Parts: sequence; C-alpha cells; structure tokens
Amino acid sequence: MSISDPHPVHYEWRGPVSNDDVNALHAEAFDHRQFDDDWNDQLGRLSLGWVTARDEHGLVGFVNVIWDGLVHAFIEDTAVALRARRRGIGAQLIRTAREHAAAAGCEWLHVDFEDHLRSFYFDACGFTPTNAGLIQLR
Repeated sequence: MSISDPHPVHYEWRGPVSNDDVNALHAEAFDHRQFDDDWNDQLGRLSLGWVTARDEHGLVGFVNVIWDGLVHAFIEDTAVALRARRRGIGAQLIRTAREHAAAAGCEWLHVDFEDHLRSFYFDACGFTPTNAGLIQLR
C-alpha cells in the first residue's frame, strides 16, 4: 500500500503566474526583500519557458528557462517555498524544464549556482561539472 502525498503538486510548463506570486516566492526562496518585478514582461521577452509548481495553497515552485534562441538554454531562479522543501519539487521543476528545452531543440542546458547547491544540481538533477567563467560587475 502506498501513501499518497497529502499535498499533491501540479507542474506546468509556461503555467500562468502573477507578478505578486513570483515576487513573494523569489523573496522567500532567496531570502531578500520582496521586489515589484514585472515577471510576466520578463518571461515574455526573455524566456523559452518556465515551470510552475502549485499545491492546494498556491505557487510552491518556479524555475525560469532563458535561452539564446538556438541551442543553449539556461536555468535561472529555481525557487521552492520553505513549506514545500525536501519533497523533490525542485528536482521535478528541473526535469520538466529539461524535457521542454530538449523538445524546443536545445542541445545544452546550463546552470550556475552557489556551492551549497552542488548536491542538488549534480546529484538530484544530473548536471555535470564544467569549466566556466564569471566576472562580477557590481
């Protein structure tokens, strides 16, 4: 007998989002004050797509997939609500993003992250280490 998830999560590629919901989730996930960013404008202009994760209480996960319009896609802003962490939501967001980026013809999916997220991206999501460079502009 399997135990069902008491809080089932629904994932959607290019799912509708409100600016308020994404701003609140982003602030919580990245531990900063809540901004008033226009996510719908940014997503429409810059993104191949995005993945939303919702439970009965609302938005619990989000990841943005930006791209170069050709073969490179980039994971940005992977966010999971504090109340919903440690349930595999982040990994499923990435799996869904990966499937849709591949279906769009992308050959590469890139991500950069802070050191404490190595296990998540390498072990849970299947990314491999590569050489990369970074210049801090501010």
